[in-house]
Amino acid sequence: MLTDRRPRVRVRRRLWLRVVVGVVLAAALVPFGWVQAVGQAAVVPDPADAPRADAVLVLGAGLRPDGSPSTYLRRRLDAAAQLYADGVAPVVVVSGDGRDRRHDEPRAMRAWLLERGVPAEAVELDREGVDTTASCRRAHDAGYDSAVVVTQDYHLRRALFSCRAAGLDASGIGVSSASVEPLQAIVWRLREFPASLEAAWDAYVGDAATSAD
Repeated sequence: MLTDRRPRVRVRRRLWLRVVVGVVLAAALVPFGWVQAVGQAAVVPDPADAPRADAVLVLGAGLRPDGSPSTYLRRRLDAAAQLYADGVAPVVVVSGDGRDRRHDEPRAMRAWLLERGVPAEAVELDREGVDTTASCRRAHDAGYDSAVVVTQDYHLRRALFSCRAAGLDASGIGVSSASVEPLQAIVWRLREFPASLEAAWDAYVGDAATSAD
């Protein structure tokens, strides 16, 4: 008597599908957890407890149509100005995309800091900080061994991971991410998951290249 094997085939397919999905999720969650855990260990909850460092590193966050810093970026810069005033570091490094003079993030960041009492000689511009990894690596390559990183709270852990992977002894201050555009704020938070996977990959590739050298 012949039996219908189709139910068994369907069960096996479902089992294999679950296995594949489980493997994919694990492959994604492990590096994400690594990035977040490394970053969390370097978060400074209270700016008053920020350790002394070679520099305060401010990551770019876009400009308004008039060329002034965005709301998020203003919060970062205000925190950096206070850290400088508190003597946390002798230099504030403003890192962003300055390749287009019509949209020069570092120049706008510098102007904002000068208006808040940070002397010109204490502000260093990095016009090729096109993303978090680039900003961290360039700060390290510029000769800084330690830095206090300033960015929004949801982005801070990934930024610290990338800076530590770049060789910086980095700690970080998270500023408010409250937004007048709640939907956009949600999108930015969700973006942290794939961005963390990319950061983990960049760190892995960087370590592999160093080992090969």
